[in-house]
Amino acid sequence: MAKKNTNEMSFLDHLEDLRWLLVRSTIAVIIMAIVTYFISDYLFDTVIFGPTRPGFFTYVYFCELSHQLGFAESICITEMPFIIQNTQMEGQVNVFIWICMLFGFILSFPYILWEVWKFISPALYQNEKKNAKVFIFFSSLLFFMGVIFGYFVVIPMSVNFVATFTVSPTVINQFTLDSYIGMVKTSVIASGLFFELPIIIYFLTKLGLVTPAFLRTYRKYAIVLVLIIAAIVTPPDVVSQTIVAIPMLLIYEASIFLSVLVVKKEKGLALKK
Repeated sequence: MAKKNTNEMSFLDHLEDLRWLLVRSTIAVIIMAIVTYFISDYLFDTVIFGPTRPGFFTYVYFCELSHQLGFAESICITEMPFIIQNTQMEGQVNVFIWICMLFGFILSFPYILWEVWKFISPALYQNEKKNAKVFIFFSSLLFFMGVIFGYFVVIPMSVNFVATFTVSPTVINQFTLDSYIGMVKTSVIASGLFFELPIIIYFLTKLGLVTPAFLRTYRKYAIVLVLIIAAIVTPPDVVSQTIVAIPMLLIYEASIFLSVLVVKKEKGLALKK
């Protein structure tokens, strides 16, 4: 058998490393999902279905904020005019499994980042390899901040909007369990990953695929997109939309700032050479 060339072996080695990254990450998610199983009662009753109750923290806080801003009871929530029902025989079983897996992924995220770092570290400079702890810490922090933002802001706003919106008093809102859980999963994971934008921009800038000028040029489009997202997931009032939009815009601006720092650092290294 002919001997494989070096480039081919190197590519296959990378594929093998990627395969084991996925295997170990999956095992970590499953282990944390099993841990989540033991607190499933609290997880569902208090966490998952918390935003469906008027006494949820976000609703109470916004009500107090409306009084302070002189809006009286305009954004106070006293009831949730809808019910959540299961329409499939295996519906609750599937939801139970996927929620455990979701929280397993969230809890194991720092470990997954560690695996990703080990995978990409051979392509980094020696001084950059020493920043593993910094990378994992800030990436995990941003992700958890995004998850918290999604849970305490995006989900309550979305639930409040769809619960109170109606085309006619004749129509009664009866949401399926799958649709509610799908909204929870999407809001939490999407927010967590969106908050990873500065980290993504950091690596894209280092690879030369993104520049601060590019990000500034498309800032106006980003603002419009953020405002559209905020308008979709919130009730039609300025306060709610602003609360959702501001953190997302700050994340984008932080990405531009980080891109500028990377470019300056690269230029400094180039001058030293």
